[in-house]
Amino acid sequence: IACPCALGLATPMSVMVAVGSAARRGILIRNADALQLAKSLTTVVLDKTGTVTEGKPEVTASEYWIQEEQKDELKALIFTLESYSEHPLAGAVCRFIQGRNEENITVDIENFQSFSGEGVSATKDSNEIYIGNAELLSRFGVDLSVSGDLSEIWTKAGKSLAYVALNGKLVALFGISDPIKSDSVEAIEQFHNSGLKVVLLSGDNSKTAEAVAKQVGITEVIAEVKPQQKQTVIMELQQRGECVAMVGDGVNDAPALTQADIGYAIGSGSGVAVASADVTLMSGSLLGVTKAINISKATVRNIKQNLFGAFFYNSLAIPVAAGVLFPFTGMLLNPAIAGAAMAGSSITVVSNANRLRWMKL
Repeated sequence: IACPCALGLATPMSVMVAVGSAARRGILIRNADALQLAKSLTTVVLDKTGTVTEGKPEVTASEYWIQEEQKDELKALIFTLESYSEHPLAGAVCRFIQGRNEENITVDIENFQSFSGEGVSATKDSNEIYIGNAELLSRFGVDLSVSGDLSEIWTKAGKSLAYVALNGKLVALFGISDPIKSDSVEAIEQFHNSGLKVVLLSGDNSKTAEAVAKQVGITEVIAEVKPQQKQTVIMELQQRGECVAMVGDGVNDAPALTQADIGYAIGSGSGVAVASADVTLMSGSLLGVTKAINISKATVRNIKQNLFGAFFYNSLAIPVAAGVLFPFTGMLLNPAIAGAAMAGSSITVVSNANRLRWMKL
């Protein structure tokens, strides 16, 4: 009677049923520790592109400062450089330039270089071309004032900017928009209602990131962060005593996903991000994060209930088995009752754990 067999089932049963229930909802839990940690979360850090937004950027505005007859040659050069880049904004520029034209419009280039999170450069017949953000082009001495008010207008509209410079002069500017996911606002509202602080983390310029944050109801924005700095941001939050969840989808999010107390990867993102995360959201929706957190909280409650059930029957019967009542009544514990108590505790644990199959989120 003093041997609580159900104790060995209490935690594994709840975890097993919860992981299965989550999987049916498109939430793959790779690390069971995430179930326990979720109840302690204080901050959720969201990557912008592909997490809050659709991750399908498109060029919605463009401007050239070059003679008309030189445009086709410039476009071919831009297309070639951007086709070498894996950045989603580069893909948007390629699709915009190529349009519906199926022909190969690439040209021969030399000395191609990629600057992580900033842009690319190359040479063509001794002509230097740079494509990237304002920081990259400014570093190479390009005067961006040629764009006038366009940069500020497009940025306030939430567009990301891709500048193009040829031989040190600004020759083109692309405004790239990435639609916000239809359920991002609802998910972020649920985070706030749960008492969680939400932070938008982006490598984009601050004005663009703030414009997106305003649309979805986020007040704290950390922008212009290079890929290698994202992990540092998570570490700084943790050093302040925050329990941090990171939600991302890109290769450059992998170190931050690993560093966070819980990493949530968008299933439609890169394989590196998925492999680095504790939880993968197959739907690609931020609502999956709130569901995963609710599943975690329900699982911890269920484990506590199971631990109580594992001891309840045995605790009541142990004094009787020890002979507390014998001096007064001559009563000892019948072995049949002891067996029933052990069976009852196991049935209680298994039945209670299975309630997680039908939990409502």
